[in-house]
Parts: sequence; structure tokens; C-alpha cells
Amino acid sequence: MTLAAHPGTPHPSDARGRRIPRVPLVIVSGVVALLLLAGAFAWRAHARTNKVALAASPKPVTVVAAKAQPFRVVRLYVGELRPWIEAHVGPQFISAYVKTVLVRPGAVVKENEVLATLDCRYANEETAALSAQAKAIARRQRAIADQAARTRSMLDGGFVSENETELVTASSESQAAELEAQKANLSRSVLDVNDCILRAPFDGEISVRLVDPGSFVRPGTEMLAVVDRNTVRMTADAPEADFDAIEPGASVTVHVLAINIDIPAAITRRAPSADPGTRTVHFEIDIANSSRRIPVDTTGEVRVPVGNPAPATAVPLKAVRIDDDKATFFTVEGGVAHTRVVIEMGEVGPDVFFPPEALVAGTEVVLEGQALLNEGDQVIAKSAPIPPPGGAGSIKGPRGSP
Repeated sequence: MTLAAHPGTPHPSDARGRRIPRVPLVIVSGVVALLLLAGAFAWRAHARTNKVALAASPKPVTVVAAKAQPFRVVRLYVGELRPWIEAHVGPQFISAYVKTVLVRPGAVVKENEVLATLDCRYANEETAALSAQAKAIARRQRAIADQAARTRSMLDGGFVSENETELVTASSESQAAELEAQKANLSRSVLDVNDCILRAPFDGEISVRLVDPGSFVRPGTEMLAVVDRNTVRMTADAPEADFDAIEPGASVTVHVLAINIDIPAAITRRAPSADPGTRTVHFEIDIANSSRRIPVDTTGEVRVPVGNPAPATAVPLKAVRIDDDKATFFTVEGGVAHTRVVIEMGEVGPDVFFPPEALVAGTEVVLEGQALLNEGDQVIAKSAPIPPPGGAGSIKGPRGSP
């Protein structure tokens, strides 16, 4: 049976014929879009490529102006801040267990204040026994002495012989000697008992605590350390060649590293001779410390000015490369960097000093960016503030050690 097509319905072959041309059109459109996108990326990459050589580009640097500042040689010695008095407290005559420790580091103590006690029951019993023995010997000695007196009184009447009198007298003297020996033993035992109570030898502070209750200590064992730091002694050693520079009364500056402060002071005392092994001269500076701000057993630096100030030009140490006494740095003139090698006069704080005729004040010196510079490079200079000067002086020179 043959079915007739509806007049308004398209024939299937006609529909396939109309859809087939759309496939190539989509493919062609996608290819064109990809080509356009690739072309855009290529153009963008090409446009951003730097056509100028890096070596020919001006290099950005930061510069500072060298400034005129007087220079004075300052000797620097490293030493130690010591307490005025220091005592290591512990038993001297007896071995015993620690019973109590009443203080800890930082405690403020007074002279004769009890710091610790030891368990000395054996020493106490021994002292009591020696005391009883001494009393017994004393009574026997008195009895024998009375007997000797009576015997001597009967000698004149002929009631006793002279030999018997001498024997009784010798026995009395022997008992007296034995009594003195017993008293000496008793005194030694009393010292042992007194050694069981450890007291502060002077007004001060506890700096070290090394034992706790229950520890066993022997003679010479350090249990506690007491320091008096109302006055601090700055101790240092200088080379023998600087003997005249550290004479008593010379003005100095002490830098306390622990709290980062500078203290004006004067040299208090100086040894009359040098150490044969190190060839250094010991000197000390007394610093008032009633506020107890300065810690002891810490490091300090002593700066001693030598000679008179001289004209100089200062440059930040950060801008300079030091090799022995020669300094290398870059200056900027007309947008061009130039290498300079100059013999330095000395250094202090953040600055290095040069003779004014070798480096004129006001010259622009490269502070940052010099690592990438060569002689004659073009630069773009940006000014930077000069760091605060460290003051006239120099830390160049001999250094002592504590």
C-alpha cells in the first residue's frame, strides 16, 4: 500500500540536503577564530618584547651626599662589667644534706641574713658530747689540783714525800692540758655547727642558686652567689703600646651592650705592669649603679679618644666596600657612575671617614644598587636621607679582650 505524502510536509531527502552544508561552515568558522586568537597572542608577545639592550638602560640607584664631619681616633677595648663585691656561699668545714634554701636569684639580702641551712644533727650531737667531756675533764682537773695543793701543804710537815707531791702536781697539769685539748675540739665542732647556717656576708643580691633542699654538699661546694652592684667595675685590657692612653682620670665612654646605653666615665685605676703572657695592661672604671640598672658579668665596650679632631668627609659605611685600609665605592657625576678607591681615615658607628682632599663634601655616593654597577654605567639617581652620624671618632685600632 502506498502512502501519500502530506502536501505541507517536506520530503526527508530535502531536509538532509539543507543540514549538510552547515557542518563545513562551523568548522571553517572555528579555524578562523583560532587563527585570529593565535595572531592576537603573537602580536601581544611581540609588542611587549624589549628592543633596547639592558646594558644600555640607565640603572636605578640610591645616592647620598658625602658630608663634612670632624674625625678623631678612638681606641676601642672590649671588657667585662663586674660587681664591686662578689661572694660564693657554701659550707667550708662540714658535709651534710641541704635542709632549706630561703632565697632565689634576684632576691635582695642584708648582711648576716640567713640564706640556707644544712641538716647538721650529727654535728650538734657531737658538739654536745664534746661539751660534756670537757666538763668532766674540768671537774677532774679541779679535784686533782686541790689534791696537789693539799699535798704540797703536807710536804713541809714531813707527812708526804717530795716524790709523791711531784706526781700529784704532774697529774694536775696533765689534766689541765687535756682540758685545753678538749676545748679546742669543742671549738672546732662549734665551727662545724655554725657552718650549718649560711648567712649573707654583705648587703647585696642573689645572682646564682645552684642547689635545692635534699642535695648533698661538701666543703667548698658553691650553693649561692651574692653580688653587690651598687658600684660596677668595668674591667678591660689594653695593648702595652696604649699605656699612656689609659692613664687614670682619662675621659672615656662605656657602652653597655646588654641594655644598649652609653655612659660617660673616667678611668679609675690602671695596673703598673703588663701581663707577661699577653703583653696587655689591665685597667678598671668604676660606674655608679645605685639604681641597679646595669647587669653584671656582661660585656661592655670602652671608647678612649686619642689625639685631636681633624677635618674629614663622612660617608655611610653601607656604601663602601673595605679592603684593609682601602675603601671602594661609586660616585655619580652627570648621571654616570664612577669607581673610586680611597684610603680611609677610620670608621665609627655607621660612617667611614676620608681625607677632605680625597673626597669633597657634597659628592653623591651610591648607597644602594652598587652591586650591579660598573665604571661608566648610566644611572638614574634617587636621593636618600643620610643615616644619623655616629659622632667623631673611630673604632679602628687595637682591641682589648676581657
